[in-house]
Amino acid sequence: MPDRCEVLPGDAVVARRGGGLLWVDAPGSPALVAALHACLGVAGPGADRVLAAVAAQAAPLGGGAASFALVLVDSSGGSGTGVALWSGKGQPAVDGVPVSGQPVDGGCSIAAGFPLGATLYVGPGQAAPQMPPGVAYDLTEGTVPGSGAMLQLAAAAHVSAAVPPATAMPSSSPSSFTAGSDAGFAGAASYGSTRASSASGAAARTDDGGEETAFWKPDSASAPVLRFDDGLVVTVDEDLVLGRRPDSHELVTSGTARPVPIADTQNVLSSAHAAIQRSGGEVSLTDLGSLNGTHVAGPEATEWTQLEPGVAHPLSDGDRLLLGWTVITYEVPQD
Repeated sequence: MPDRCEVLPGDAVVARRGGGLLWVDAPGSPALVAALHACLGVAGPGADRVLAAVAAQAAPLGGGAASFALVLVDSSGGSGTGVALWSGKGQPAVDGVPVSGQPVDGGCSIAAGFPLGATLYVGPGQAAPQMPPGVAYDLTEGTVPGSGAMLQLAAAAHVSAAVPPATAMPSSSPSSFTAGSDAGFAGAASYGSTRASSASGAAARTDDGGEETAFWKPDSASAPVLRFDDGLVVTVDEDLVLGRRPDSHELVTSGTARPVPIADTQNVLSSAHAAIQRSGGEVSLTDLGSLNGTHVAGPEATEWTQLEPGVAHPLSDGDRLLLGWTVITYEVPQD
């Protein structure tokens, strides 16, 4: 049984890969987000030194005010111990007990070698005793908006085996969700990754699937994907409902679709704005009666076409979708 990572909805960023779990309250600091993403592929002996080097760069990367928490599983010998770096309100906790560490450069704290219990919490403040049903989101691997995350560990041996070997590509992926299109990740993703490698010397490489993003290379590219204008990607491996708060839509509550919440600081998206639905080999886009409409344009089109609410529009490779101010490209991987 895989580890379950429950993410509370919010406008910050939560990411998971292997035994690494990240929470960053810095939507306006893509360089810091990218630098910490790069660390998620780091594990084993020396991980604490890598994080200490990153901590020295955290203040300038984050503008000095960002809060974050990054926890990695140390896989050496299958010990199931953790290495953590955090700043501000993002102190991690294991089984409800905050992890204590030592201050390092950049106003951060670091801890290494602490035992991982049944539950690992990363986020602001203390973990809630129990997350309300219908609120927590499950993250197998990837990047989602969220105000914190709880990782229920199956067993120490399973956790240590889950950490992938480090490679040369920093990475991450959205699974059920994507970070907000106004977070500004796309323009600085490669810059942040470069700074991470330079600062730390680190090499870093779902129920849901994934497709290549600025941070993560997938194992499979068999399903179509939605590529958001911030560079993040959602796999169309089942029906989807997109919007500001789509989890309460009937397609989601009935279990026939999964929600894809999009951060929307300008309030131009409807709670359940549009649906992506599959029928055989065809994928279609349907406006769900949104206030500001759903628009689509072909790869070469120069004008947007507004969809009639409730009428399914078949999608083709390269079609662009416009939901509020969010631009999404529909892509069909080539065999």
